Amino acid sequence: MQNPHSPSPQPSPPFFSAATLKDPKTTLSIILVTSFIFFLALSSSSFTSSSSSPRSQPDPFLFPTRQTHQIIFNGDNPSDHSPPSIAYLISGSTGDSGRILRLLLAVYHPRNQYLLHLDRTAPQADRVRLAIKVQSVPIFKAAQNVNVLGKADFIYPKGSSSISFTLHGASVLLRLSPNWDWFISLNAGDYPLVTQDDLLHILSYMPKDLNFVNHSSYIGWRESKKLRPIIVDPGLYLSEKTDMFYATQKRELPNAYRLFTGSSFFILSRNFLEFCILGTDNLPRTLLMYFSNTPSSLSNYFPTILCNSRQFNRTIINHNLRYANFASPSKDEPRPLSSNDFDDMIQSGTAFASRFPQDDPLLGHIDREILSRSQDSAVPGGWCLGEPGNDTCSVWGDADVLRPGPGARRLEKLIVGLLSNGTVQSHQCIFE
Repeated sequence: MQNPHSPSPQPSPPFFSAATLKDPKTTLSIILVTSFIFFLALSSSSFTSSSSSPRSQPDPFLFPTRQTHQIIFNGDNPSDHSPPSIAYLISGSTGDSGRILRLLLAVYHPRNQYLLHLDRTAPQADRVRLAIKVQSVPIFKAAQNVNVLGKADFIYPKGSSSISFTLHGASVLLRLSPNWDWFISLNAGDYPLVTQDDLLHILSYMPKDLNFVNHSSYIGWRESKKLRPIIVDPGLYLSEKTDMFYATQKRELPNAYRLFTGSSFFILSRNFLEFCILGTDNLPRTLLMYFSNTPSSLSNYFPTILCNSRQFNRTIINHNLRYANFASPSKDEPRPLSSNDFDDMIQSGTAFASRFPQDDPLLGHIDREILSRSQDSAVPGGWCLGEPGNDTCSVWGDADVLRPGPGARRLEKLIVGLLSNGTVQSHQCIFE
């Protein structure tokens, strides 16, 4: 089988301008300037693609000309449901290249799109090595669906640069491919609990405008700690990482729209992201400016847009399909998972889990028992035609063929419960 030649890097334009914070008395002026820079940066976001010349076509063995696909499930008759595609944004920091590659292989499928990112704290050499490693994997070269972001962003989880990075990554993925249906942002501490065949099989029966987002209009303690404080996120204007700046002033909550809070993990539809990035409605940009100087803004930004938009407030499911264990409701990050969480994770029926320590033995247990993935290999799927016991995915077949397993049944049970009569309406953008 002949594989396409590996593409060559393409240069990318610069990112944010630099500014210097000198006098606390000028806080509000700097906040306005920073917000404006933030908006301009997002409007002109760009990326380094994997090729400066027109891309070669994906391998025809993976994508033969077909109008339907087959779902092979315990000998059942083939189905004619069209499989969807997912765009993944996978990010990490210094020393996370290995974790990113492992996560990529665990969520890999030729139908999907992948954008990998090492933030600005990682040296450029790590970014180059990651891109070279990606180009050395035959299936990635054949499917032409894995890219590395060449111009890194800073990501402050407690600041608004996390919104900037998410929208930047989504806009790059929109430019890379017109064919994906959902967007998922993962970091190096996340890991799947189902195969991609499981996930794509279940999503193929779902309306493609659904958004899986935890959300609540109950603000409570968040008003004083996350909504009224004013911050300046250095990730938006400095070239080196430094401490977050907190202003002494507080601000009133808005009355032009209702605030919703949620989680920084979500599964968003392509239609909704196009609305946020390319749409003519000004609500996403208004809220972008509002949250640009708010702590933990990513967990509030998308739920607030969804629930204040008449176009999308009935497309939201109040569950992000991720398993996480928070020590208390006021914690921003979930506690690290251990082997004691394995049974609960599996019984939850979720598609992903977080947060895993680096090289934790639990990841190997998930690979063996849930994903059937061997070291340095992708998770086997319907597109893998090799002999069991060897490198199953060394021989490729049609990427439109799905072979769901037990994970699909667990995920189906969870989603059926979420979509049962009365459950969706009672948990959808309720004003508390």
